[in-house]
Amino acid sequence: QVRLVESGGDSVQAGGSLRLSCAASGYINNTFYMGWFRQAPGKEREGVAAISPGPFNFTRYADSVKGRFTISRDNAENSLTLQTNALKPDDTGMYYCAASRGTWTTARALNGRFYNYWGQGTQVTVSS
Repeated sequence: QVRLVESGGDSVQAGGSLRLSCAASGYINNTFYMGWFRQAPGKEREGVAAISPGPFNFTRYADSVKGRFTISRDNAENSLTLQTNALKPDDTGMYYCAASRGTWTTARALNGRFYNYWGQGTQVTVSS
C-alpha cells in the first residue's frame, strides 16, 4: 500500500508563489514515477508536471505552466515538491500528488490513467 499526503496549498494573489509538498509512505521507492495534477471546479483533471524515476529525474510539464512551475523529488525522503511561481487565477484548483508503478514515457507522464496511487489533494486559490 502507498500513501500520499499533500500540503502547502493556500490562497494567494496573482503573481505569488507556493511550494506544494507530497510525502509518500508505504511500498514506494525511486522506481515509481510521480506527478502533480489539478482539477478546477467544473473542469476535468489535468496533468501539471511529472518526474521520472530516479536517478534520471526527467521532467514533463503542461504548456500552461512551463517556465513557472518546477517539479522535484527527494528519493531518500520519498517526497515530491512542486514549486509554483507567477501564479495566475487559472492556476486555481485542487492539486493532487500521484505515483505510478508503470514505465515512464513522455506520452504517459501527464495522463492520470497511468497512475496507481493518489493523495487527497491540497487547495490552491489564486485571486486577481
